Amino acid sequence: MQIRDLPYSDPGDPDVRSGPRFLLWLGLSQLTGQLKALSWGLLHQCAIAGLPLCVGLAVQAVVERSGSGLAWAGALIVALGVLIAVGDTMLHRTAVTNWITAAARVQQLLARKTAELGSALTRRVAAGEVVAVSTGDVEKIGWFVEALSRFAAAAFALVLICVGLVLYLPSLGVLVALAVPVLALAVLPLLPRATRRADVQREKAGHATELASDTVAGLRVLRGIGGEELFLGRYRRASQEVREAAVRSARMWALISAIQVLLPGVLLIALVWYGATLARDGRIEVGQLVTVYSAATLMLFPLRHFEEIAMAYSFSRPSAQRAVRVLSLSRGARTATAEAMVPEGDLYDPVTGLLAPRGLFTAVVCGDPDEAGRLADRLGGHAEPDGHAPDGAGPDAPTAEAGGSDTKDAGTQGADTHGPEKTGPEETGPDLSEGDTSERDGTGTGGAPGSGEDRRLPSVLLGGVPLDELPLGSARTAVLVQDKDPVLLSGTLRELLDVPSSGAVTAEDALAAAQCADVLDALAQASVDADGDPMDTRITERGRSLSGGQRQRLALARSLVTDPEALVLDEPTSAVDSHTEARVAAGVKRLRAGRTTVAFSSSPLLLDLADRVALVHGGQVVAAGTHRALLRDEARYRAVVTRETDDTAAPAATDRQERLASIDVSRAAGTTEEIEERA
Repeated sequence: MQIRDLPYSDPGDPDVRSGPRFLLWLGLSQLTGQLKALSWGLLHQCAIAGLPLCVGLAVQAVVERSGSGLAWAGALIVALGVLIAVGDTMLHRTAVTNWITAAARVQQLLARKTAELGSALTRRVAAGEVVAVSTGDVEKIGWFVEALSRFAAAAFALVLICVGLVLYLPSLGVLVALAVPVLALAVLPLLPRATRRADVQREKAGHATELASDTVAGLRVLRGIGGEELFLGRYRRASQEVREAAVRSARMWALISAIQVLLPGVLLIALVWYGATLARDGRIEVGQLVTVYSAATLMLFPLRHFEEIAMAYSFSRPSAQRAVRVLSLSRGARTATAEAMVPEGDLYDPVTGLLAPRGLFTAVVCGDPDEAGRLADRLGGHAEPDGHAPDGAGPDAPTAEAGGSDTKDAGTQGADTHGPEKTGPEETGPDLSEGDTSERDGTGTGGAPGSGEDRRLPSVLLGGVPLDELPLGSARTAVLVQDKDPVLLSGTLRELLDVPSSGAVTAEDALAAAQCADVLDALAQASVDADGDPMDTRITERGRSLSGGQRQRLALARSLVTDPEALVLDEPTSAVDSHTEARVAAGVKRLRAGRTTVAFSSSPLLLDLADRVALVHGGQVVAAGTHRALLRDEARYRAVVTRETDDTAAPAATDRQERLASIDVSRAAGTTEEIEERA
């Protein structure tokens, strides 16, 4: 693989059982590049190892006054110089290629995992960790992969030099051969301590970075409450801790480097003293002493690779472990087994009992915003992390709604105004008596009920088809989830709305439904073109030039353009005023007529327009009906929607009783609509 061939058509299936196994897989995945680097490294190292022999021959030729011997020695030195230049150049090219291709492979794996998990990724792993893995950690991993082949070449060259010296001059070669393993392994006991200190430094540096990011993000609020000095002091202390940890880590690596210099120096002194004694006694020639001394001196260069590979591994191992934490996450417990298709029908969650009938606008009320976010992810086909159900929920828990492909009657019943549906043991999910009962009891294949390892939550069903069993592309086409904090990528508005879609909804209709007229006016004024076309106006990164409400409505328009079979919106109107909210809710309902839409919200304006409202409490749907019916008959619903507390519940109930009594008295005086309005 060359750099010009990037990106990979398929980065492969990594071994994510541990960090070292991931590094091994990465190295084996680039076996061809590793072998090339090893070959050029051997040429380079062996050519360097041959220089002492040529220098010794040249010295001996001068001593013997042999002109032909000196000429041959000079020619050999020139040839070795050419080989050294070629080997070093090609080694550098192949090593850098291995580094860049390894980093690119890891980045592609991370990008693929990010696209697979979507917004659920940041709920399982901190966003800062994902950024750290895709930037600094990728470089450290690539460094180890690149250094591996150079280390192998250096180790082979050391063995070759030692064997050659033993055969060339045993009296000095044995001394060198015995000393080399000591020099290479002397720093090994210090590496664990150096690695721990480096890990502490990285941990403290990450904490300081997070603290700085939080401070910058909340600087406006801090200035408002006068908290700048408090957070500045915290960052100053964190920065000093990073400095102290870096100094402690540097001291250990400095000690390792000093040992790598001291011990070879001791070897050279001993070698010169002993060799000079042998030469004085006439037991060896001067040229032989020069050859052995030069070889021992040049051995310092390959020995440096032992220190480098130790540093590369100590830095890349925690980086690989962080990458494994991200890459080991999965979309769900099941693998895709269904055909690539877009199913149609009711959207049903057997864990919570939530039913969104096909073609209706369903609103979901949750007292816990985090629970709403998790449920929205489940509706998009993302399983709960670690396979655990929400509190109070489970595959065997009673549900408030009927589900499956034959639930339109239930959905119609829930849309009437007679009252909310109540929880009861007779109201269950889709009939699983014929089929895979593991989805009903949560045991999985061959698992015991309730077993922590084998127990799997049943998947959300769309038209009776489990989303987890669909290919990722089909699941994303069928159900689109817009979380409460959507991101706008930089680019023009036309590019922002240029997303995969059915083609049934135009950008103009989506913008109109999301009430983006003021956004278009603002973009037209900011346009640099003469015609002021807002569609060609560039939006800054994350839409920072727009207000929160404008960003939210543009994100909603982007979701409406896709026109999925089922659209799940998490707090789609939380950043707009009440007048705009009512128009947005009406526009969404009108544009999505005949399509399944689920909106998580506690806004009465949106809830009143929904065909069906479900109340989720403790991880279970406890009531379903219309907004007005639930507001009248369900106390838990009133507590969430009207923010009613226990202190105000009793007076409010008395007031409602009096108003209902007045409605009965005036029933003959007004129409049914007026009475309902007064109620």
